[in-house]
Amino acid sequence: MSGDQQKQAKYSFDLLETPISSVTSVDPLSSGTARRPSSSSSSFIAPPSNVRIGDGSHTHSVRSSSSTLSRTTRTTQSNQTGSVNTTDHTLSSSTIPRCVTPGSRRVHRTPHGSYSATPRNPNTAYVVALVEGRGLARGEIGMACIDLKSPVLVVSQFSDSQTYIKVMTKLQILQPAEIIMPNTVCESGNMTTLFKQISNTFQNANIATVQRKYFNETKGLQYIKQLSLPECTTVEMELAGKYYCLATTAALLKYVEFIQNVVYAPSSLKVIFKGSEMTTMIDSTTAGSLELLQNLQDPKSEHTLFGMLNFTKTTGGARLLRSNILQPPCDLETITTRLDAVQELTENEELFYNLQSVLSRFMDIDHLLSLCVQLPKQETLKTAENKITNVIYLKHTLELVEPLKEALKDSTNSLFKAYHDTLGDSRFDVIREKVHSVIHEDTRFQKGSLNMRTQKCFAVKPNINGLLDVARRTYTEIVDDISELIKQLSTEHMLPLKTGYSVTRGFYIHMTCGGKDGGPSAAELPGIFIKVNKFKNTISFTTTDLIKMNDRIRESLQEICLISNVVVSELLTDIRSQIGCLYKLTECVASLDLLVSLAHACSLSEYVRPEFTDTLAVKQGRHPILDKISVETPVPNNVYASDESNFLIITGPNMSGKSTYLRQIALLQIMAQIGSWVPADFASFRVCDQIFSRIGSDDDIETNSSTFMLEMREINYIIQNASATSLIIIDELGRGTSADEGIGISQAVCEHLLSLKAFTFFATHFCELTNLGNLYPNVENYHFEVQRLYAAETHHEKLQYTHVLSKGISKEKHYGIELAQVSTLPSSIVEDAKLVAKAIAEQKEQTQGASLEARKHRAVYKLASRLSQAAHNSRLDEHTLRMYLQNLKKQYQEELQEDASDS
Repeated sequence: MSGDQQKQAKYSFDLLETPISSVTSVDPLSSGTARRPSSSSSSFIAPPSNVRIGDGSHTHSVRSSSSTLSRTTRTTQSNQTGSVNTTDHTLSSSTIPRCVTPGSRRVHRTPHGSYSATPRNPNTAYVVALVEGRGLARGEIGMACIDLKSPVLVVSQFSDSQTYIKVMTKLQILQPAEIIMPNTVCESGNMTTLFKQISNTFQNANIATVQRKYFNETKGLQYIKQLSLPECTTVEMELAGKYYCLATTAALLKYVEFIQNVVYAPSSLKVIFKGSEMTTMIDSTTAGSLELLQNLQDPKSEHTLFGMLNFTKTTGGARLLRSNILQPPCDLETITTRLDAVQELTENEELFYNLQSVLSRFMDIDHLLSLCVQLPKQETLKTAENKITNVIYLKHTLELVEPLKEALKDSTNSLFKAYHDTLGDSRFDVIREKVHSVIHEDTRFQKGSLNMRTQKCFAVKPNINGLLDVARRTYTEIVDDISELIKQLSTEHMLPLKTGYSVTRGFYIHMTCGGKDGGPSAAELPGIFIKVNKFKNTISFTTTDLIKMNDRIRESLQEICLISNVVVSELLTDIRSQIGCLYKLTECVASLDLLVSLAHACSLSEYVRPEFTDTLAVKQGRHPILDKISVETPVPNNVYASDESNFLIITGPNMSGKSTYLRQIALLQIMAQIGSWVPADFASFRVCDQIFSRIGSDDDIETNSSTFMLEMREINYIIQNASATSLIIIDELGRGTSADEGIGISQAVCEHLLSLKAFTFFATHFCELTNLGNLYPNVENYHFEVQRLYAAETHHEKLQYTHVLSKGISKEKHYGIELAQVSTLPSSIVEDAKLVAKAIAEQKEQTQGASLEARKHRAVYKLASRLSQAAHNSRLDEHTLRMYLQNLKKQYQEELQEDASDS
């Protein structure tokens, strides 16, 4: 193979269309990749052109290829394909590959310094179409996505910043297998900023570009009108005038039809318009730092927030939990309703166990629905067999509706009542009756290939199709003949022969050799037995007559499947008009599974129901992941932030628990907003719309970025996007440069964030920053306590970490040197370091007490904030409120007296 051929093979993503004449019987949902066409499928034009991926010293030059997929003649009835335009079928596509250096790190940095730390969900196969406005509309984004395993089309249109953080966050959550963009994003090698970011971040996704004419809003609206469920007709009003999301809809569905060979039946898709409203934005940096889905030390570990809360019984419930952790709801009504539901589940054990029992019997309804509404381009034996299997799964699912409804009948929560009413939809009975009129009542989903094959053979009731009855009778007779043949061979040769079955071999003979049943060895078998295989103490083999019978069975099965397919296809066509209720069932099962999972997690530890006010107050809160995996209970700590003290500076020695404490705050906030209880004695939260973090430092050789550059990128992202209702946690900003510069940058950043009302927790080793507490009344200083113990063996004092947070400034000095002292660093170097540090400290030591006027302003500010808080949130009676106000007055007077005495 030549060098050019090797490159072409290496970067082939198999995105070409499979022609109808060569469509194989491969389940399109088995993977997210497209199929390789035959050589006659289309003309493959690959003009050599250089496309540069990346920038700086890490730019790679790769060869891109464009392929023109043409179909000159194709007649498809609109009632079968769901295709809008059946005359214009020329689709141009080009894949943009990228080079990945072998042995590179598994976690990649995104352009603004964040981690691509949301692993792909194996239960999904998302295809996403993206387009950005041009000219004055630059920054206006249209997005459409569909999961090939779930027939739900989600369209979005929103305005994004120059960093495209909303786009990147949505893609991080979806982790798509393929991303479709117009070819104008990389014309003549000039790539747009959005295209560069997506190419560099999503290394494992296939990025395909198609001609911009396929991003057509008119055809997109036609698709939605034709394919959307009757229940989703109102979405047309929402999408009216939204050019970009309609354009991506047209490109996505055309691409899925021609490249993935997936066609949807008319009036079968659930269409959802979804922006970024009512959800909390968590960027991929924060998702990685907080270990929401992936453990930083061991990517395969379940020691994550998702692993801690995931007790779901269905794949739909697990998907919903995953998406909620990455984008928690910020609608207070939604959160409160979920908390009420979780509380009822924890108090009503019967309801909890009944729901858990029924939910565990459900299969992946999303996948089932997707298979039911997709129309094969060509009927084959495999598609016929899949249809029969799907109908059996559908029957199994419908039979669980009534038990699930029964489990909810005595619930008092409004959400459970709503789901109970949903399950009472009369369409479930209509579909069930139609299925039972064709499918035998005794047909069940069973494990084991032979059992399931038997179920599929006899799924359709007798006397519906005469030819089918004859074919099944023939099949039964051949199976009986096989059983009789093996009995005769057992008697003739006096061997303990048994009948076996496997998908690959069909029926075969096996017996036990040695052991208590005795039996000959493989070498002692009569010559009539062929294809002998030995595994441990079992021998399997066959005969010539048995092979012939298996061939006859295979032919008979094919005939049964093809005839049954006619009946089943008519049944599926008949029930599609009622299939909207199954989408409601999908949502109901996933939501119930999520709530039961949260209740399960809460019941395993001492959790408390959180409240939502304008104050963040947690009493004796614990890190949720450490609380589960630690042998000893982690040290609990309090958290408090309000309008009067929204900026907390936290100091303390290395290893005292600052980073863990910061992560704990964010994790508890996320848990509360998804509707979970939290590990604490008491918890009150303020609903936040964004959670930001800047934790950890590391060079990134892939983008040629130093630790300090990554720090600046991440903090710039926070500054540009933070709002008054955000939660911000920052750990040791500025340590990537010199101490003076680090202090200067940190103080400037702090003063900028102080202008917001965002709750900010700032951990630092720069003690100079604690002076901000004297300058700004809304700044509070906290530190982690340590104890000094005398070690007789070393004749030195050593630090003992208590991991307890206390108010005030850390009094420990040179604790870094003391940590170095207990390491293997030579004692002479440690002593020299102490002398140098002491000399520098003496030079810098200046007493900077706060002025009396500033401290008075601070006391007045605190009093005003507490009065405002009491006015908005107080639930006290008149007498208790009067006492509270008297205490406030007393505290205010005491603070003024202390200031006067200090002066």
